[in-house]
Amino acid sequence: MISLILAAGKGTRMKSERSKVVHEVNGVPMVKMVSKLLKNAGIEKSIYILGHRMEEVLNTIGEVEYVEQVEQLGTGHAVLIAKEKIEENKDDVLITYGDTPLLREETINRMKEKFHNENLDCIILSCNMKDPFAYGRIIKKDGNVVDIIEEKEATEEQKKIKEVNTGVYIFKYKSLLEALGKINNNNIKGEYYLTDTIKILSEGGYKVGSYEIDDEDEVLGVNSKAQLAQANKILRDRKNLQLMDNGAILIDPAATYIEEDVEIGEDTVIYPNVIIQGDTKIGKNCIILSNTRIENSIIKDNVKIESSLVEKSTLEEGVTVGPFAHLRPKAHLKENVHVGNFVEIKNAVLEKGVKSGHLTYIGDAEVGENTNIGAGTITCNYDGKNKHKTKIGKESFIGSNTIMVAPVEIGEESFTAAGSVITKNVPDSTLAFGRAKQINKEGWKK
Repeated sequence: MISLILAAGKGTRMKSERSKVVHEVNGVPMVKMVSKLLKNAGIEKSIYILGHRMEEVLNTIGEVEYVEQVEQLGTGHAVLIAKEKIEENKDDVLITYGDTPLLREETINRMKEKFHNENLDCIILSCNMKDPFAYGRIIKKDGNVVDIIEEKEATEEQKKIKEVNTGVYIFKYKSLLEALGKINNNNIKGEYYLTDTIKILSEGGYKVGSYEIDDEDEVLGVNSKAQLAQANKILRDRKNLQLMDNGAILIDPAATYIEEDVEIGEDTVIYPNVIIQGDTKIGKNCIILSNTRIENSIIKDNVKIESSLVEKSTLEEGVTVGPFAHLRPKAHLKENVHVGNFVEIKNAVLEKGVKSGHLTYIGDAEVGENTNIGAGTITCNYDGKNKHKTKIGKESFIGSNTIMVAPVEIGEESFTAAGSVITKNVPDSTLAFGRAKQINKEGWKK
């Protein structure tokens, strides 16, 4: 089975300069969410029907097989322009859309199963709607689907039908090609409708069925910013439920924002007003307290983070961070490191047991095991043109308000006096002073 993903429309209701299908839902562009769903359902090959802002969509999804729909003349037209691709593959065809990110993998799998078990020429994903107004009604005879009637063409009796068309189909490829050869654009809009294929197949003696679901959320198409927010909330709720089912503890799921690709281990506690984004992986027995944002980071077991920002960083077992710390990209904190109040770490490795309690900047640095960094310490890593590295050995003590002008190395078991400016390398087991001599002017006030 291959899939056709229709993603060519302008999406004018979205009121955006961007393509509709690249807008993110719970951290993932909609079109990538659909692609991921289909791969998880065992459909390895997808052909994209692209049009509006095609380059932007391709930049989002990468190198894929696609057909350009220069002029959008309906869903039937979108499939018609992929006719050569369908003929090449000679596989069954699943048709879906780049703006339906809420479909579930199990729904596609069950739909496929029924399609094969009943040897259908076409199966429609339908939904039992409480209020079916504006949707095409599924018309059946002797259990088979014979037509799809749009709202404006439906009789009063037909309008009472609750089973509606969602626009997702699976076709046998020969049956699809047969029907595509007979659709036309003899209608008010002059467009080719994919729904016309159902009546064509039925009248031609082909077997058409439906797989009906009750979850209206699952078939929501995202056509506006309001629907985008609705889809975001649904996906966040699903993700939070999945994480709790797998053993994470969310104190208040409604106030917790965890994106689609995040992984969290058992008994890790997530407090309210936490945002966890991207490809973040958090281990077991961690505590992530309120007002923390973590992005694309690896957090090992037994870590505690409070009111801090962590970006593209690695925190190994037993690390404690915050409150009000900022770990910038390539910060690597090894076992039992402590980074406290108003400490910023960037592109630096802090070895096991390092402590930096407060008011410190450590950038482009290596800090050895069990070294203590005093308050107000700065690694001066930038000379206006290039970045330079600071190296500090293990078991050292960096006095408060030390300024280390990189490139510079401080040896093992060494000390810097508080308030020092260190511009030269410091050997092992050495105390370094780098400050002006104190002078007292008595009687200065007078």
